[in-house]
Amino acid sequence: MLQTFTRTKKARILFFLATDIVLILLSVVFAFLLRFDWQIPSEYIKNNVLQSLMLLCLVFSLPAFYFFGLYSFTWAFVSIYELISLAKAVVLSFIFSAASIFVLKNFIGFPRSALLISYFLIFIFCGGIRFAKRIYAELFKIGDGGGERILIAGAGWVGEQVLRNILSLRGKNYFPIGFIDDDPAKQKISIHGCKVLGRVKDIPEIVKDRRVEEMIVAFHSSETSLIRKAVELGRGAGLKKIKTIPSTAEIIEGEISLANFRDVQIEDLLGRAPLVLETNAIENFIKNKIILVTGAAGSIGSELTRQVAKFRPKSILVLDQDETGIFNISEELKARFPKLPVKSLIADICDKAKINKAFQDLKPSIVFHAAAYKHVPLMEEHPEEAVKNNISGTEIIASAALGNGAEKFVFISTDKAVNPTSVMGATKRVGEMICQNLNQKNHTKFISVRFGNVLNSRGSVIPIFKEQIRKGGPVEVTHPEMKRYFMMISEAVLLVLQASQMGQGGEVFVLDMGRPVKILDLAREMIKLSGFRPDQDIPIVFTKPRPGEKLFEEILAAEEGTISTWHKKILKAKLTQVQEDKLKGGLAELKQFAENWDKKEIADALKKLVPSYRTGD
Repeated sequence: MLQTFTRTKKARILFFLATDIVLILLSVVFAFLLRFDWQIPSEYIKNNVLQSLMLLCLVFSLPAFYFFGLYSFTWAFVSIYELISLAKAVVLSFIFSAASIFVLKNFIGFPRSALLISYFLIFIFCGGIRFAKRIYAELFKIGDGGGERILIAGAGWVGEQVLRNILSLRGKNYFPIGFIDDDPAKQKISIHGCKVLGRVKDIPEIVKDRRVEEMIVAFHSSETSLIRKAVELGRGAGLKKIKTIPSTAEIIEGEISLANFRDVQIEDLLGRAPLVLETNAIENFIKNKIILVTGAAGSIGSELTRQVAKFRPKSILVLDQDETGIFNISEELKARFPKLPVKSLIADICDKAKINKAFQDLKPSIVFHAAAYKHVPLMEEHPEEAVKNNISGTEIIASAALGNGAEKFVFISTDKAVNPTSVMGATKRVGEMICQNLNQKNHTKFISVRFGNVLNSRGSVIPIFKEQIRKGGPVEVTHPEMKRYFMMISEAVLLVLQASQMGQGGEVFVLDMGRPVKILDLAREMIKLSGFRPDQDIPIVFTKPRPGEKLFEEILAAEEGTISTWHKKILKAKLTQVQEDKLKGGLAELKQFAENWDKKEIADALKKLVPSYRTGD
């Protein structure tokens, strides 16, 4: 495939190079013909003036064309940028040619206007050949009506890019019938021959009258209400194919390809604002360093490895006790980043001897500790396992980082650590306290990053709802007032990286999760996205909150405040100082009670360490 691509590229360059040579020569000839009323005086040919000017134009024009990238474009995406580049190349070549004529003696007496006419024709001819394919498509194919009939929702910059891409793929049987947009200034305008046919509310009528077969939603990701309304009306009008574009962060170098379009997903309807990052700072933090990710087989851990790999670390160490998950993420990283060394570690974070040996041998600079037991109801049944993994395991990993000179230790925490009502939340708060305490010991910087639910993580509500909808229902919601904060996995992880770079040690960072979402509303939206009607095609039933669950998760405890940072989505919690003696005594008690499987004693010990912890008793 690579060889085929290379051959195609070389053939395209040779084609345009040969064409430019012919067109430049013709431009000079036509310039003399125009200047002398179609009869070139013989002395200009006998004295080689005409031939010399041809040579000059070739010598200066071809390198200028190459310098301005006129041999590296594609016909499919030729645009105003190529036209501007051509103009710059022609002007530069003209200046050098004029200067050479002034210096060379054998050009004395020749009409200077012929040079100006020559370059005007070079611009016209060479520009014409580059735009020929697009002009042909615009003139002869825009109105043919063949192919799948597509309506584009959104007539802004993104919608224009979508249309441009569709027009470049005419042979693929796509036919754009027009736009819809709620902006009054865009009504009835035409973009590349396609008109804005109406507003979002007109979708059902347009779908019916124009025989629309597919709709592409090209609104900005922050225009959630418009996206939701367009999707709902499109579904109601009987459209089976409704696609959207990737998020801004996923679009590289500005071009939007049909290959990147995807079905509308629930995250498109939740209204997450575009993410702004200081990527240079993150790269300086990660680049050429050995990175360890614990829990690398999980949803957060695996995404951490993918994002870290983009910032050119020296190597990545992926650690988990899930051998299949570690195999999968290791193979994925090796395929996507073939030059990046990846080392797989199958280990239990509670295996102190093995963890210490791994740190001694591999010397990670930065540790992202994502390994944890996270399922609230299960940890209510098995609190001893939550203590072993979330507390003892964290202490073992953190102590190994401290003892082996790691630069930074990043603890992945949760909003459930705030005023916890679950064992899981309380153990994560203790994990934060361990990091706060260890931060005072040497140069290793310990920080925690706290956030809520991530979309589509394993065992989360969205995959559960999808499976229930697939089976025809019912969709089970624990309580009509249950609310949760949601964030996309990639967004959460990128903010974790930014917060990790910012941290100076001892902080608990809090990610701005946006607005909380009612789980009931989420269920209804997912049913609609699947093409069904809530409570009619797919019933929704209410169960009851499970052990340890709250109706609403806080991000900060009542006694906590926040300090803003330069990043508007990253706040810093104000926390009381950890009392080391009290922490050590509490940890010793918890380990003992966990060994004895004593649920009541575990709960009491957690309450001593985390006074805000409340059980359901």
